[in-house]
Amino acid sequence: MAIGIREIAAAAGVSISTVSNVLNGKSNVGNNTRELVQRLCKEMNYIPNAAGKGLKSGRNRTILFNFSDFDRSFYLKIIEGIHDYAGENNYDLMICTTKSCEKYMRSSLTNGCIILDERMKNEILLRAAAVQYPVVVLDRRLPHPCIKSVVVNNYDPMAELIRETVRRGYRKFAFVGGPSHTDDNRERFAAFQAVLQEGDIPFSREHYFSGDYREKSGYQAARIFLYTRQLPEIFVCANDNMAMGVIRALKEGGCRVPEDVAVTGFDNCELAETIGLTTVHIPNYERGYLAARSLIENIEGRNNFAPVILNATVSWGKTLHTKAIPV
Repeated sequence: MAIGIREIAAAAGVSISTVSNVLNGKSNVGNNTRELVQRLCKEMNYIPNAAGKGLKSGRNRTILFNFSDFDRSFYLKIIEGIHDYAGENNYDLMICTTKSCEKYMRSSLTNGCIILDERMKNEILLRAAAVQYPVVVLDRRLPHPCIKSVVVNNYDPMAELIRETVRRGYRKFAFVGGPSHTDDNRERFAAFQAVLQEGDIPFSREHYFSGDYREKSGYQAARIFLYTRQLPEIFVCANDNMAMGVIRALKEGGCRVPEDVAVTGFDNCELAETIGLTTVHIPNYERGYLAARSLIENIEGRNNFAPVILNATVSWGKTLHTKAIPV
């Protein structure tokens, strides 16, 4: 059994707070008591919890990263970027998901946090953020003087992607979106709509499927279109995971990609490159690295909360080809 300060206090016949004061070098303990506690710690092989001591003192040098979904591989690159910058600057990284995150979002436990979780409510972030507890968000913009946004320019690369599909002859579109309340999905769909309107290309809401960024929802979307026999010429997906699901369902239904139906994604995960998915590349390692740098600089007093907007680029693959241009 691990020996803690409770056991040391019981053996010494003193309070837990007295043992804590001895371990923290406080001067409000008598010499005899101090020597007794120190001797018992040695005899009972007590090992101080350095992390706990740091948390209590507020000098823990720990940042928190909150994300929502182990299913999406792009998180790994973001975590790698955060980890590298934190490590280079002698900060520890704590990673958690929505349910457990809020209780760690306080200066007595962590120094600040990075959020990439659509389920984390704005009210929680607005309440937690302070000069002593800066916050970086990767998935939204929030009006708070101690919250910094490091976000992706979704609109321009999506517009470029759709213009090229139109130039290649596509006219009948379906859109597989993520959660409708997220900034990323709203921006991607807005660009999609704007380009179709530029070209006077009709788009019915019947051809919009609201997914959740997971592969299964893309699969379900394509299956619905297959059952109704109203397949589009191209599925434009708001992320790569859903595009993978669409491709799997199409192939199961006997459709060739892109000869029968084309598919595009957004994120450029590693598997997307393997299968040649036409997608949008987001610099996720750099995104994580910049988020950690922004957070740690603000923890250390820089107070720069101006938003950072990252550029993304289209990555052309074999899931899109050139059709005969309609006359």
